[in-house]
Amino acid sequence: MKLPLSRLATLRPGKTWLALGAALLIGLAAAFSVRGYLSRQVAAIEARSKKETIALLVAKRELKKGDLLATGNVAVREIPLDYAHSNAIAPEHFERIEGQGIEHGLKAGEMLLWSLMQTRKAATFSARIEIGRRAITVHVDEINSISGLLEPGDAIDLMVTLDRGGKKITFPLLQNVQVMATGQRSADDPKSGERRQYSTVTLDTTQAQAQSVIVAREAGKITALLRNPQDTQVQAGDSAAIAALLGQAGDAQSLADGAAGRAVPVLYGGRHIDFKPEELTLGQAAQRSNDKPAPRTAPPPAGSAR
Repeated sequence: MKLPLSRLATLRPGKTWLALGAALLIGLAAAFSVRGYLSRQVAAIEARSKKETIALLVAKRELKKGDLLATGNVAVREIPLDYAHSNAIAPEHFERIEGQGIEHGLKAGEMLLWSLMQTRKAATFSARIEIGRRAITVHVDEINSISGLLEPGDAIDLMVTLDRGGKKITFPLLQNVQVMATGQRSADDPKSGERRQYSTVTLDTTQAQAQSVIVAREAGKITALLRNPQDTQVQAGDSAAIAALLGQAGDAQSLADGAAGRAVPVLYGGRHIDFKPEELTLGQAAQRSNDKPAPRTAPPPAGSAR
């Protein structure tokens, strides 16, 4: 049985609209799907951009090697923490780099790194010595270093012990001398609280005092005595005497005018004797020591056994 042509004509337009409707729905679904995907991607990008940031110093404009850093060519920028260089410089450290040059050029916006800074030469130890003063280093095994308790900045006395004719003479060599360094550690270095090992001690002296230390450590034994930092009292009148004991005749003569008539206490042969500078030669000292009467022996108590 065949349908009339008029019937076929009425059916065909309906199928066409159905196909168009299906295509439209599929297109709308695809559009919404793409829109959702794009929205998610945009949200992810925005989320990444909103991650934690850190303020760092960057070049405000292009910088060349050797350019000095200043407020005019350095800026602060928020950098995502994930992209921040571990060697980058924070704004609070700007004072430490202000006025320094850079080793390599930078483009505008690039981070300033500690490794790019031109290193400044550290002040040498000799720059810490005042004009007219001398620093002398003594090995610890040449002095008694207070069992390693000496610290840079401490004040000490130096005693010297000489052997004269089989007898030991001990007298003060230097008084209230500042310790500038113990080993490689100086007074300017931060204190860690830990006891450090050292083999040398550096002292702040005058040129004449340094000469006396050199002579004393060659002629006898030097012992260090630790002083209270509040104790600034120094025994006077011993310069010429010390020079004479050490055999520094020229120094003894030059210092004699200022020390005339003053005596220095010396332990000679176990006894305490006050010598004047002109008496401090070995022969005169020994003669005076022998001429000094020995202490009298106390009589035995009454009734003791004979």
